[in-house]
Amino acid sequence: MDEEEALARLIALAGTSAPDAALLRAVVEEASELGARRALARLGLADAAARDDMADLRQLLGAWRDAKTSAWKAAVDWAVRAMLAMLVVGLAVKLGLPGLLR
Repeated sequence: MDEEEALARLIALAGTSAPDAALLRAVVEEASELGARRALARLGLADAAARDDMADLRQLLGAWRDAKTSAWKAAVDWAVRAMLAMLVVGLAVKLGLPGLLR
């Protein structure tokens, strides 16, 4: 008996009498498990290698986030250095240091 048959029998059983909480819970659990398996199958994650694939994707996503953070930090670092360099050049021009180099 596959899952769909088991679910159909549970639903039929629930329809013939006043369903109790345990029977309704069993129907809901079977239906949700069947739905989850169908969704995973549609996504291509129903095979045994799916766990490894998901671990690889998580690792790749973590590496992407780390690289993005590093790139932003480097960009901010370069911007701060450029502003400080312009400030030093501006102070040198203001104090007349280029005249001393002639």
